[in-house]
Amino acid sequence: MAAPPKVGFVSLGCPKALVDSEGILTRLRAEGYAISPSYDGADLVVVNTCGFIESAVQESLEAIGEALAENGRVIVTGCLGAKGDVVRKAHPKVLAVTGPHALEEVMTAVHEHLPKPHDPFTDLVPPQGIKLTPRHYAYLKISEGCNHRCTFCIIPSLRGDLASRPIGEVMREAENLVEAGVKELLVISQDTSAYGVDLNYRTGFWDGRPLRTRMADLAVALSELGVWVRLHYVYPYPHVDEVIPLMAEGRILPYIDVPFQHASRRILKLMKRPASGEDNLERIRAWRKICPDITIRSTFIAGFPGETEDEFRELLEFLEEAELDRVGCFAYSPVEGAKANELPGALPGEVREERRARLMRLQEKISARRLKRKVGKTLRVLVDEAKPEGARARSAADAPEIDGVVHIEGVGKLAPGDWAQVKVFRSDTHDLFARAVASRRLAA
Repeated sequence: MAAPPKVGFVSLGCPKALVDSEGILTRLRAEGYAISPSYDGADLVVVNTCGFIESAVQESLEAIGEALAENGRVIVTGCLGAKGDVVRKAHPKVLAVTGPHALEEVMTAVHEHLPKPHDPFTDLVPPQGIKLTPRHYAYLKISEGCNHRCTFCIIPSLRGDLASRPIGEVMREAENLVEAGVKELLVISQDTSAYGVDLNYRTGFWDGRPLRTRMADLAVALSELGVWVRLHYVYPYPHVDEVIPLMAEGRILPYIDVPFQHASRRILKLMKRPASGEDNLERIRAWRKICPDITIRSTFIAGFPGETEDEFRELLEFLEEAELDRVGCFAYSPVEGAKANELPGALPGEVREERRARLMRLQEKISARRLKRKVGKTLRVLVDEAKPEGARARSAADAPEIDGVVHIEGVGKLAPGDWAQVKVFRSDTHDLFARAVASRRLAA
């Protein structure tokens, strides 16, 4: 039997793009294509790009150039593909270019440039699909696109308006992942708290049981699967308060990722963001009253057009008072096509970067202070990496790739995907250091 045609794959960008990559890889395997781990072993290469900020655009263009140089036959998909002729101008030799969330268009291009005869003996994939994450955790994308028109963002022009997945389909995917050994589900979308708005919260079915297409209802259903459930990209709408008791009861992780972006009412209005700084402080206080152990993560933009020094200080004061556990900050970047570029008062690059650095210096002190409170405590952690000299794990407060980790001494027979009970003996700005007090190998 002839060897199946091989496709190389490069995946860039955010977790939402990663899920798109997983969908393409799953379809490729379902149709019998083999996935090549190297350029020289591939018959063609698919590059899934990011185009959100300028640095991501450059990284994507460099990745395309590398694939062309190493292989020569390249199909481009993803957010950069939606930005006009940027890819074609930089790399006219690519075989095809599509936008994000374009599974059918990608497969059409693959079929055109790398036909494959059907073979029922090789067209097999596991029910959970092909994943790019470690076996013990997976991203669960519940919707595509966004209805907001934030002035600094071009996501709606790249990925369209909000399109929620049917809740029964989401739950079946979650079940398949858990049955395949996944221990942590990371719920993602452009706006997780808006899940179901476009469907008028339509009632769907899971195992014959009615469920509304709504974030709180989804969280309740996912909590029944017996794994960690972590919520990302949650806008601070009032109905988000409904999931906090689930965290307090231990049904889903006491962790919420809320992109506040700023604290000044005027800047938030210029950004076209929901809520105000004062509303958010009150909401944070209420959340912590219900669930004292909640971990709150957020992102902010420093140096937005027209931001005054006083407004930036207002943001710093918000951080001091809110005491968020995890914070990321970007110096404002003028993304091509964003409405914010038309606003008056653009700040010099050095001012934007200086403010970003000041914010992160403050947050490092806050982070160190909050982590120090965990010294002496015993935590349940999920192991990501284990070596003879020690292991790297995550607690309920740590999302993969973006948050800190728990460094474990005395690992014994721990392996990736194991649970462990550890006692924290030291902390620093971002991470915890602990010793294993008990561990349990997960079922294979």
